[in-house]
Amino acid sequence: MEIRMDRFLADAGFGTRSEVKKKLKKEIVEVDGIRIRDAAFRFDPETARVTVNGKEAEYSLFSYYMLNKPAGVVSATRDPLEKTVVDMIPDGRRRDLFPVGRLDKDTTGLLIITNDGKLSHRLLSPKHHVKKEYLVTFSGSLTPEAMEMLRSGVDIGDPELTLPAELEYPLPDEIPALLSRENRCIIRITEGRYHQIKRMFEAVGAPVVELMRLAMGTLRLDPGLAPGESRPLTMEELTSLQD
Repeated sequence: MEIRMDRFLADAGFGTRSEVKKKLKKEIVEVDGIRIRDAAFRFDPETARVTVNGKEAEYSLFSYYMLNKPAGVVSATRDPLEKTVVDMIPDGRRRDLFPVGRLDKDTTGLLIITNDGKLSHRLLSPKHHVKKEYLVTFSGSLTPEAMEMLRSGVDIGDPELTLPAELEYPLPDEIPALLSRENRCIIRITEGRYHQIKRMFEAVGAPVVELMRLAMGTLRLDPGLAPGESRPLTMEELTSLQD
């Protein structure tokens, strides 16, 4: 896959595209020993060796991060008024990162941040039925009838019922005592409709108070990440997601 020289240098941490265009004129940028001044010059970063003033430029085509999204942050690449999930990733050199799917502003937990469109499509495409797991805090109680509706399909006002969900309620004994098991459950769904879980619980008479995503596919939220913290995915995690 070929890439423009200005994008390569920007992604490798040498500034914005306009800044690297100036660098190409002032500094010695070489591809396999050949001096390059043209920002539109295209080459394959997987096979070519790029140096800037004699120092090799490090570059990775794709980046993958796990973010523990806090409440109050929007799932977007940029926003004129609000802080975004991409703003929370420390890799400031990448300007092509985006969140895989969306979590509501007040929803917390696992969010994948990447620039790999192919992986994003695989995780979000309805035909792949990738499972998402959430910890739900709700008001009221879940009756046996409500639990059966959640497990078999709920009418949330769409043309079709939701697909069957997996439900853990009450929560297992190993859940910390500070969490009231009576008003919390774990739910796993394979869809991604608009505000789906909130609409499902509203429909069964147990409105959502707090919502936290714990897992997406094979990837589980790292318990060592505090809200707002992120880390690169391990090779094992990435390989598992891609399988």
